[in-house]
Amino acid sequence: MEDKLGKFERLAEKRVIEAKKRIRLIGNLANKHNYEYTEQHVKQIIETLENEMKTLKNRFRDESLGEACDFTFKIK
Repeated sequence: MEDKLGKFERLAEKRVIEAKKRIRLIGNLANKHNYEYTEQHVKQIIETLENEMKTLKNRFRDESLGEACDFTFKIK
């Protein structure tokens, strides 16, 4: 049976690798040959990801739950 540390390490490695892949995919959207976007779009994406990182850091510091953060553009 796997101990808590082993389970943490196994899951953390998988999840961090997957998160890095997803962030790279978001970065691919910067290709202006394939996509069109404004600075406001970029600002909202980066702010959302930075806020999620702050929530992550806080959860590890004091085990507070933090709020789930959905994402939709506010530009219409």
